Amino acid sequence: MKKLALLATLFSFCTALAYAGEVQLAVAANFAAPVQKIAAEYEKQTGNKAIIATGSTGKFYAQIVNGAPFDILLAADDETPARLEKEGQSVPGARFTYAIGKLVLWSAKPDFVDAKGDVLKKDNFQHIALANPKLAPYGLAATETLKALKLDQVLQSKIVMGDNIAQTHQFVATGNAELGFVALSQVILYSDLLGHGIIPNGSAWIVPENLYSPIRQDAVLLNKGKDNKAAADFLTFLKSEAARKIILGYGYNL
Repeated sequence: MKKLALLATLFSFCTALAYAGEVQLAVAANFAAPVQKIAAEYEKQTGNKAIIATGSTGKFYAQIVNGAPFDILLAADDETPARLEKEGQSVPGARFTYAIGKLVLWSAKPDFVDAKGDVLKKDNFQHIALANPKLAPYGLAATETLKALKLDQVLQSKIVMGDNIAQTHQFVATGNAELGFVALSQVILYSDLLGHGIIPNGSAWIVPENLYSPIRQDAVLLNKGKDNKAAADFLTFLKSEAARKIILGYGYNL
């Protein structure tokens, strides 16, 4: 009987592996670190595999409308998923906000960025990095912030622009720009204490959220993923308490 039970267990395990699914994710660059943790938990719980590509939301939109084989888009905004749904590129009614992002002015140099962002008004830096506002919502939020502070024209000649928020972060991390606007999730030390992480390196000012439009980040099930159970399972898991805890741990709001 013990042998039969063992064989049955092995058969069930092998069957689960044989039928394990795969989901192709297009993920906004600011969410690169959280999605790795979420995907690992998803794979552990479901046996499915998550294949992750990260980049700018604007470029993913262009790829999707040109037939890129993604099942799900985790965007850095809510406008792109809504546009894809309107244009018939995604499953109607499957769109939802999975996180609300936060913008931070960050420098790799300790004590360079002050707690109020007054460094922006000083003439002690040559370059400030931000993501292309036409492609990256965090770049748009950065331009809105500079306009709200009436510094957009003053700093225009110092701006260096990244294709996405990952490249923008790299500009600052390598010192090619003394400071720049990036996503809080890129510089925060992950904490499981529900958003109470710290910024361990450099110096930073978390930009007040009244200076830019809310960065509502929507998930959308694309047409390719319509009949993919692994894709449906991933979206369900993204709403789970385990995933939400990870999202909060990287400094996002829900």
